[in-house]
Order: sequence, then C-alpha cells, then structure tokens
Amino acid sequence: MTREQYILATQQNNLRTENAQFYPVGIYGWRKRCLYFFVLLLLVTMIVNLAMTIWILKVMNFTVDGMGNLRITKKGVRLEGVSEFLLPLYVKEIHSRKDSPVVFQSDRNITLNARNENGQLTGQMTVGADAVEAQCKRFEVKSHEDERILFMADEEEIVIGADRLRVTGTEGSIFEHSVETPHIRAGPSQDLRLESPTRSLTMEAPKGVHISAVAGEFKASCRKELQLQSTDGEIFLNADNIRLGNLPHGSYSSSTPNAVGPRQTVYELCICPNGKLYLSPAGASSTCQLNSNICLWS
Repeated sequence: MTREQYILATQQNNLRTENAQFYPVGIYGWRKRCLYFFVLLLLVTMIVNLAMTIWILKVMNFTVDGMGNLRITKKGVRLEGVSEFLLPLYVKEIHSRKDSPVVFQSDRNITLNARNENGQLTGQMTVGADAVEAQCKRFEVKSHEDERILFMADEEEIVIGADRLRVTGTEGSIFEHSVETPHIRAGPSQDLRLESPTRSLTMEAPKGVHISAVAGEFKASCRKELQLQSTDGEIFLNADNIRLGNLPHGSYSSSTPNAVGPRQTVYELCICPNGKLYLSPAGASSTCQLNSNICLWS
C-alpha cells in the first residue's frame, strides 16, 4: 500500500467514527423493575423455606442420633413410645426394654409370617378377634429355665411335657381316640370318673394297671357283665371283709321235709362247674349239690 492510499483510508475511518451513534448498555424501564421484583420474590422464598426447614427440624426433633423417638444406634434402631406402621414391617428381631413389655395392637388382626430364602411361606401365626391360629410344620412351647418342651404338636402327634395336666371343666375332657399316660388323678376333694357313654372302656398296661383309693372307696358298675380275667396269673382279693351281695340261694332236699326249724342265718358258698357262685343253707356237712337249680339255669 502506498502512502497516499494509507492516508486516504485513515481519513475515511475517522469520518465514520465521528458520524456513528452511541447506544446505552443495560436494563432500563419496566424490565429493570421486573428483575428486581423476581430477585426480591426469590429472596423471600428462600427465607420462608429456611424458616420451614428449621421449624420441621424442631418439631420432628431431628438430632444426630435420629428423629424424635427413633434413635439409630450401633445395634440397630431404637423406637420409644407408641408407634404406628401403615405398611409391612420387615425386621430380624424385636425386643423391649428390660423394665417394660412389648405390646402389639391392631384394629383387625396381627399376622406374623416366616419365609425361607426363596420367599416361600414356612410359618404363620394370626391373632384375630375370634381365634389365634398358627400354621407351621411343628408348634412347640418350651419352659424358660431349662427349655424343656411343655407342649408340642405336629401332624402325627401332640406331646404335653408338663409335670401335671389339669382339666378344670365341669364336663371333664373328651378323647375321641386312645390316651397314653402314666398317671390319672383327680383334684383334692374331687371324684375321679372314667366313662364311655356308648362304647367300651379299656385300660391296658404291659406291667399292670394299679387303681388306688387311699381315703375313699372304689366302685365299678356296669349294666351287663363285669369280668375280671387273668391269663397267666391270679386274681387276689385282700381285705378284712369280702362281701358278695345278691347271690342266688340254692336248694337241697332235707331228710325231714316237714320239719320246721329256726330261721337259716348261715349259708355255704358253692360254685357251679361253669364258675357261678350261689348260696346254700349250711348244715352238718356240705350242702352244695351239683344238680342245683341254680347251676341248671345258668
């Protein structure tokens, strides 16, 4: 570029700068007022949010350890006071303080479920208004001291391991099938009664059946026959007095049939070939006759 061209170009630029218009930079008018209004509104909103956050923290009692009655400890979560759960609660262990019990309340029922690793239901216990139901393979009740089984029930049997089973109902206890027990005893000043209204009553033991009434009497009554049978041993009756009431009286022909003597008060106990007992008037010798009418009718 030549010198004349440079001078000419410089003069033209100076002319353009002198003729250019200057415009103000910034926000003016209603735009500026709207911006200030939104900034003020944002500031008020922040102050209200901060105040609400502080109020919620104070009302809910948020601390470093937890919230309100809920405390987070190293062993788990500690909850004090009355709590309400609207959804299912999944926990590993629930226990109360040493000086207070655990109380579960529900408007309908309380259901406890146990599941295996596959999520299948293995045990369930429901406490309702009408009944308490437990569904599991085996139900056990153990003692606190030695963890001895007091009650156990499964599909095959029911075991009662307590030292004493007491039935206080006025109608007693009804068993539809057999009962196995080493001892049956009534309460103090009460009678013991074993009854089968429509069927037979059987008591069996490999080493013997012992029936004892220490301070009272023992009665066995039936409508038909009462049988005492011993296959290999004997039947032993040991008492100061043995009485057999309502035995039939046999008859025999006397040498003086028309003789009238004193009233007969002594009888002889006789037995028929089939084992039936009867009484015969005692005489100077045995008066038992095999052809007695008692033996013929029996």
